[in-house]
Amino acid sequence: QVQLVESGGGLVQPGGSLRLSCAVSGTIPSINVMGWYRQAPGKQREWVAGVTSDGTLNYADSVEGRYTISRDNAKNTVFLQMSGLKPEDTAVYYCIIADTENGEDNWGKGKQVSVST
Repeated sequence: QVQLVESGGGLVQPGGSLRLSCAVSGTIPSINVMGWYRQAPGKQREWVAGVTSDGTLNYADSVEGRYTISRDNAKNTVFLQMSGLKPEDTAVYYCIIADTENGEDNWGKGKQVSVST
């Protein structure tokens, strides 16, 4: 079983920065992708960014150049540094770890990120 616990987030003004962290514990697949999705009110959940176990990074076009994803394999933690935040970035952000061999996904419970004046 895999558990994910997110931290960080909160309220920030437009143009500000926030950082999300996600600590993963339990039986962690050796080949995996760790990443972030988000879901804004009234919208479908959308993929934001991912990092593979060998360090390959990918970003959604909407956050490219503003967000940075990273992972600390020794601590089984994935981070999302968000800068240049916009009101449209407001959403609940969910951490995910995907087992790329078995196709099993595990999710965190989500953290609210709000961008507003």
